Amino acid sequence: MKRILFIDRDGTLIKEAPPTYQIDSFEKLEFYPYAFEFMTKIAQEFDYELIMVTNQDGLGTPSFPENTFWPVQEFVMKALKNEGIRFSAVHIDKTFAKENAPTRKPGIGMLLEYFNADKYDIKNSFVIGDRITDVQLAKNLGCKAFWLNNEPGLGGKEVNNSLDELQSTIALETTEWSKIYEYLKLGLRHVVHERNTNETKISIDLNVDGSGKASITTGLGFFDHMLEQIARHGKMDLNIVVDGDLHIDEHHTIEDTGIALGEAFAKALADKRGMERYGFALPMDEADAKVLIDFGGRNWIVWDTEFKREKIGEMPTEMFFHFFKSFSDAAKCNLNIECKGENEHHKIEAIFKAFAKAIRMAVKRDPLSNYLPSTKGLL
Repeated sequence: MKRILFIDRDGTLIKEAPPTYQIDSFEKLEFYPYAFEFMTKIAQEFDYELIMVTNQDGLGTPSFPENTFWPVQEFVMKALKNEGIRFSAVHIDKTFAKENAPTRKPGIGMLLEYFNADKYDIKNSFVIGDRITDVQLAKNLGCKAFWLNNEPGLGGKEVNNSLDELQSTIALETTEWSKIYEYLKLGLRHVVHERNTNETKISIDLNVDGSGKASITTGLGFFDHMLEQIARHGKMDLNIVVDGDLHIDEHHTIEDTGIALGEAFAKALADKRGMERYGFALPMDEADAKVLIDFGGRNWIVWDTEFKREKIGEMPTEMFFHFFKSFSDAAKCNLNIECKGENEHHKIEAIFKAFAKAIRMAVKRDPLSNYLPSTKGLL
């Protein structure tokens, strides 16, 4: 099945020309910065089919005659083709916005032929555009959007309200074509993982390349707080829901969450090309925490810290080792954890924060590198 990049034209490949926004002369034609450079890389390095989808209000009417549009359009397409950027189809809607036609973006009337599950992989396709209607188009198609938001903050209350509903559709908001290329090159390390046993039912949504958002529900408040540190300080998005046998004790909930989170990381980091691999240490007040991590494909843990209290909140301190041991086993990583200090809360929070920072350092990638961080050639 072919994946598709549905690409807008005006404001995305070429700059728009207010006040009419009609590119009806060569004097108005200006290509978007670096669009050629990175679209050429995308066309050469990936297997996406390129489809142009553009609204051209009133094309063919006296205010926007076709004889002024087509010479510019043909020049644009030839210039792109000369750089190896070949569109397999161009879809142009000519209706005005007020007409609300099903063929006009964000309507999908022009694109029904691509809803062929045997031929096209719409779910893993993208819309690239500069307007909120392009994001809405992606949602209507059932895919994600790269939003080249050239004028952030503009659009008024209506756009802001729409954005609240469309956040999950936006794969990337940027003003640079280079960022779109990097995203496609590196891929989004995003997994949804479930682990169900007779003792726990765990659902994890992990985006390693997120922004630090967390929604954690394990039934253990202090444990939730520690897992939130991983998301915030690791700059990853992490949603965890655990239904565990807390009526017995906390053991299975904590240990199995460590296993499930490790499994999620193992899936998300299956391709380690270009990755740093290693990471980190930090202090917190009087506590000095050191967490060293190596996503090298082998599990091992060194634990050098002791707690004087039996519990912190409702979480037994003996379970902290079990959590990190379970993570190490499932993620197939080395973990060396050491902490010294007087305040037990500070000590374990410093460990979780250092753990998050270690992960963040280790998963960092260079988009220009395609090499494994190993002389073995395999991780």
